[in-house]
Amino acid sequence: MTDNLQGRNVLIITANAGIERDELLEPMRALKAQGATVIHASVKGGSAQTWVHDSEKDIQVNSDAKIKGLKAGDYDLLVIPGGTVNADTLRQDADAQRLVKAFSEAGKPIAAICHGPWLLIDAGVVSEKSLTSYASVRTDLVNAGADWRDAQVEVCPAKGWTLITSRNPGDLKAFNEALGEALKAA
Repeated sequence: MTDNLQGRNVLIITANAGIERDELLEPMRALKAQGATVIHASVKGGSAQTWVHDSEKDIQVNSDAKIKGLKAGDYDLLVIPGGTVNADTLRQDADAQRLVKAFSEAGKPIAAICHGPWLLIDAGVVSEKSLTSYASVRTDLVNAGADWRDAQVEVCPAKGWTLITSRNPGDLKAFNEALGEALKAA
């Protein structure tokens, strides 16, 4: 364990169901192992159900807080895991949209993986950003004005804030490395 991210605060937001397990837990573990403080907030607070590949129910994870009332100013990085149901629920949540807008307006990094960029579309922050996602989200992102790329990880500093995106759980190693680099630079 290293402490090169000591003093950095990370917020991971999810719905309470349909979260892709590894896209929540692996970034959480990687960032904590580097010394970051990681808070998991969900829409309703309390228990959140994870899945594997959107098809196999997996473990329940307790969230630390509700999304409502959280402030971007208290965190250095926002992470949005995928999972189809998770992402579809988050994209409709006004508090999640508010947080995304607040992070981008404050020039703070945001990271999203797999279907997670759906929330970015509904928050209105993807226009003129280059990013990647699960392949089926490509058309939605392009229609929202994003420059979609098929890459393991895409880091885009355009418009005054850094956006980190990856396609799927197979990209988690590169995604987690990019998260650490963004926090070191923040």
